[in-house]
Amino acid sequence: MAQDQIRVMTLNRVLDGALTGVDAAEQLGVSVRQVRRLLAAYRAEGAAAIPHGNRGRPPAHAVAAAVRERVAVLSRTTYAGTNDSHFRDLLAEREGIALSLSTVRRIRRTAGEPSPRQRRPPAHRQRRERRPQAGMLLQFDGSPHAWLEDRGPWLTLLAAIDDATGSIAGAVWREREDSLGYLALLEQIVTTHGRPEAVYHDRSGIFVHHAHDRETLGEQLAGEREPRQVERAFAELGIAAITAHSPQAKGRVERLFNTLQDRLVAELRLAGAATQAEAAAVLVDYLPRFNAAFAVPAARAGSAYRPLAAGPDLRRVCCLKERRVVANDDTIPLDGQRLQLLPGRDRLTYVRATVEVCRHLDGTVSLWHGERELAWQPAPADARALRGERAAAGGRARPPAAAFNLEAADRADLAPPPPPAPPATPGPRQPAPDHPWRTGFAARRVPFSPTS
Repeated sequence: MAQDQIRVMTLNRVLDGALTGVDAAEQLGVSVRQVRRLLAAYRAEGAAAIPHGNRGRPPAHAVAAAVRERVAVLSRTTYAGTNDSHFRDLLAEREGIALSLSTVRRIRRTAGEPSPRQRRPPAHRQRRERRPQAGMLLQFDGSPHAWLEDRGPWLTLLAAIDDATGSIAGAVWREREDSLGYLALLEQIVTTHGRPEAVYHDRSGIFVHHAHDRETLGEQLAGEREPRQVERAFAELGIAAITAHSPQAKGRVERLFNTLQDRLVAELRLAGAATQAEAAAVLVDYLPRFNAAFAVPAARAGSAYRPLAAGPDLRRVCCLKERRVVANDDTIPLDGQRLQLLPGRDRLTYVRATVEVCRHLDGTVSLWHGERELAWQPAPADARALRGERAAAGGRARPPAAAFNLEAADRADLAPPPPPAPPATPGPRQPAPDHPWRTGFAARRVPFSPTS
């Protein structure tokens, strides 16, 4: 090689006395001590001592050809579509093949597989300092996506990420982004970790009112807007709610979904999940592994999560609440039916009282008057409801027609009576021959007589 020839020529000049060891070290880009080693080997073995002894030998830490072939096959089949980093993690977790990211990337590029994700250059932005302690701020958001690809329905993932550590504090699957979903997410977080100090969310109508939202009659009479269900739950738990005015403001949770839409989709595919229940099982298994890989230590030790106080009942907080005024028959309307309130020990009737209706996450309903839960049962239908059912069935109730006895008609050699003919549709009326429309104006004109 050219470098070896330069070294031989330089060493010959040193042996001839044309160069000093310092000059030779400067020309070769090595230390003086290395020049002395090269001279000693050159005197003993000649030019054969100049090349490195490992030249032409495979490296001791080189990946075996069989392993490289297996990695290439797994990349094209089982783990197709995963990015390089996720593929490296899956090889270590599922296949027991521990390779560096650069090695995995080199194997895939040599096999002609480009990176499945084209990374854009980072945009210029000012980084915001993380909150110093876990539990100080959680970012809430939802991501509708084809999480199950073509194996199952379109789902929405609601998740919360801790601003201090970047770990996922909670996540739930829903058919769509709705209030019950965020209430279920809040209940999961409070049960698992405690109450965070603040929550950062977008300007969705699930969290805040918009200017074009129509006020209800009760809000007009009260002179203020009723809080949204999720906003009300935050207030009852003592959690501050902060509204973001742009997606970039809550960029941490936006980037979280960007990562999950890549990695979690692959995990669901490998598990063969095709339903929401199966996706929930995969999510429970994957979240600890995600947090172990991507979470960072907080600047301050400890946790800012607060335990649930003894006052509020979490089941009564994380629910949909409505107020109803009890009618004179001790009933309230709900979803097109009426609920009958039963008398209690301290109060026999609740006529004209305002009760609170709670629709819980498990689908049950409870009624409350202050802090007292009320007993109830479905109310019997009244006359108006019965008339409504009769009208929906087709008008006035008629006595059932006598059934035709086909067996008796056969014995009497009688055929069943033919069905009644439909009434004839009246056609347009024809005017009579002497109708003014037929005679015309000239025929109806009376001649003028001077004597008349």
